[in-house]
Amino acid sequence: MDLRKLKTLIDLVAESAIEELEVTEGESKVRIVKSSPNTQNQVVMVPQQQAYAPAAAAPSPTLAPVAAPAAAPAAAAVPEGYIVKSPMVGTFYRSSAPGAPAFVEVGKEVKEGDTLCIIEAMKLLNEIDTDKGGVVKQILVENGQPVEFGQPLFVLG
Repeated sequence: MDLRKLKTLIDLVAESAIEELEVTEGESKVRIVKSSPNTQNQVVMVPQQQAYAPAAAAPSPTLAPVAAPAAAPAAAAVPEGYIVKSPMVGTFYRSSAPGAPAFVEVGKEVKEGDTLCIIEAMKLLNEIDTDKGGVVKQILVENGQPVEFGQPLFVLG
């Protein structure tokens, strides 16, 4: 199973009232169990032929260090201006379809309510609008790149 899918599933369980989630993909099964608020979610991946491993053997502590350093450099490189952040976890797209022109380019003036991009989450395409007008100074995410909740996407001046 893809690490991005796994991270998305963990985030969905963490942010919802779901206590346990099990997903089967091919010969792999993933089981995510939410425990008390003071501990991290536990993830167990096993081939279908094997019995379930106890939740205590989950490799979740190795997942957290991988995600944390990736977010830190991006935050440090953000220039000054109004930052438009991702309202959800998903895949970032600059245009409505492959080959279509991008919603915005660097230097383009936008006004409140203009669509900046699309974020695909759970096979749904969500238009992301700006809540403030200005000029697009920088686009911080590449087309097709996965984004996290709260990740800076655009800088407006």
